[in-house]
Amino acid sequence: MISTLKAALLPTFVRGAASSRETLRRSLARDRQANKDENEQPRLVLASASPRRVTLLAQVGVTPDALRPASIDETAKKGEVPRSLVARLARSKAETARDQIANDRDLADAYILAADTVVAVGRKILVKPSHVEEAMASLQLLSGRTHKVQTCICLITPDDRVRTKIVDTRVRFKHLTTSEIESYIASREWRGKAGGYAIQGLAGCFVQRIIGSYTNVVGLPLTEVTSLLNSEGFPIHYNWLKYAEVDRE
Repeated sequence: MISTLKAALLPTFVRGAASSRETLRRSLARDRQANKDENEQPRLVLASASPRRVTLLAQVGVTPDALRPASIDETAKKGEVPRSLVARLARSKAETARDQIANDRDLADAYILAADTVVAVGRKILVKPSHVEEAMASLQLLSGRTHKVQTCICLITPDDRVRTKIVDTRVRFKHLTTSEIESYIASREWRGKAGGYAIQGLAGCFVQRIIGSYTNVVGLPLTEVTSLLNSEGFPIHYNWLKYAEVDRE
């Protein structure tokens, strides 16, 4: 009797579970595939509250329709190498932001762009310092050495295809004096910065050589971001044409 009852209820349970997983985002993706409306202006959500990343996107004519910073645990797992860490965190941020807007009528069908940046010396990951001592230790380690900055960008398309790209840049610092380190720490520019410095700020005078993308060190490699958006159908050049029209007026 019990087994018969379970058999009768199972289809209802399965249908209910499937229904609960349905989102507005998935529904819109199906509609878009059916209609293939290419005239609709796509939307972009940046899974970050970083003013640096917003500014970098503005530099190439892209203004996100919304910011959805993802609050996730960014602690590296035991034995995790820098490359694996940035890939995992960038994807986690993108997926968290996607879930946040999955039933938002204004944003459900948006592209999601996320990024994570780490600074590493060899396999040692330099986290964002949480206090002065950590910031000072980071700068002392970077002094007179070459370190690597890795950023992973993750793009989730409106139909939930996931694209990722990791960009490496090598940066060499000059030998820093105690006075330089102490003065930089006093500036407080190090706060919230991977590796404890901002190359676009005062710390720019510490850099002797850079091999690779400068914007990658700032936090968002623009060449790779624009290429990724273009390849997935986001009209990156749309605003460039508008700039030209304004210039003619």
